[in-house]
Amino acid sequence: MNPAKIAEQFEVSGQLASIRPTGSGNVNDTYLAVFRTHFSEERIIVQRVNSHVFAQPEWIMENMSILTNHCHKQLQSESATADRIWQLPRIVPCRDGQDFFRDGQGDFWRALTLIASAKSYDVAQSAEHAFEIGTVLGQFHRLVSGMNPLSLRDTLPGFHETPKYLELYDAVIQTPAAKELAESSMEVRNLQRFVEERREFASVLQDALDHGELELRLIHGDPKISNVMIDDDTGKGTAIIDLDTAKPGLIHYDFGDALRSLCNRSGEETGELGKVVFDLDLCEAFVRGYIAYARDFLTDNDKKYLYDSIRLITFELGLRFFQDYLADNRYFKVKTPEQNLQRAKVQFRLCESIETRRRQIKEVLEQAFGDC
Repeated sequence: MNPAKIAEQFEVSGQLASIRPTGSGNVNDTYLAVFRTHFSEERIIVQRVNSHVFAQPEWIMENMSILTNHCHKQLQSESATADRIWQLPRIVPCRDGQDFFRDGQGDFWRALTLIASAKSYDVAQSAEHAFEIGTVLGQFHRLVSGMNPLSLRDTLPGFHETPKYLELYDAVIQTPAAKELAESSMEVRNLQRFVEERREFASVLQDALDHGELELRLIHGDPKISNVMIDDDTGKGTAIIDLDTAKPGLIHYDFGDALRSLCNRSGEETGELGKVVFDLDLCEAFVRGYIAYARDFLTDNDKKYLYDSIRLITFELGLRFFQDYLADNRYFKVKTPEQNLQRAKVQFRLCESIETRRRQIKEVLEQAFGDC
């Protein structure tokens, strides 16, 4: 269905003036819709949710409603003493009162308010930027730390459970198509070897959860650098967006994922593997920002596994890209058949960089907690 016709289904003042694709997400199709009256303008985000990824898209909206209502109330109560105006997107209802719209093809659409006068970046701009990324994630975790993690539905069972991705990989690598790729490609065999060398490490966080060292909390699920909005006027972080993956989980996956995406200045799509390095200065700045808001709810066991989380989530994403490449690119959107293979190589190279900087990263973490 025409995105313009979809946008007109939502409760927005004025007439639709324009609609265009926006964002760099790998899963949903996202559009910026502009509505105008004779005296004002309103912009919203319109998205077609990927139902191949989210089997129950209605649950996403239910989760988002619960989460944003909680956070907006808390932000409002704290606004008088806050150092900035913190924001989260709000659901824009349809004209019939529903939180979502299904078109004639059965596709699931929703609309959200735009975090205006702010932008996100695909790569780190500076240490100050990294500090603000950490601040926003720490604030988000603080806001939801008092919520019952089971108050949200698990919209993606197995999401950010590395052993389950390893199981998927093991199944795919045995298919005739994947075996043929491995036989014909040295690159594929090298990545297979990389996975096998880290197989035992894949369960480190799940083992800690099973043994009672770590506990389930509410997590964002995808706190990469491009999901944090920076205020155009103040340069401060103002919001974290893309709440589809919010669910019960280990906050370590959020912590590690934010650093994974932030501390690789070359970005996820680089073709220059030699420039893929984990930046310690950006890591230190992020951790200082995060700890300022997260110090009160982190336990000693939480702190114990923070380095492992950075290494593990980087390995996990590389594994997911690699598995998707072997499965003919069914999950992540690609522009070329080899794009997921290149993405996997980038994440595995970053994982190696994290491993070689283990001592320095742990020193950064210990220093940050010592200064609390």
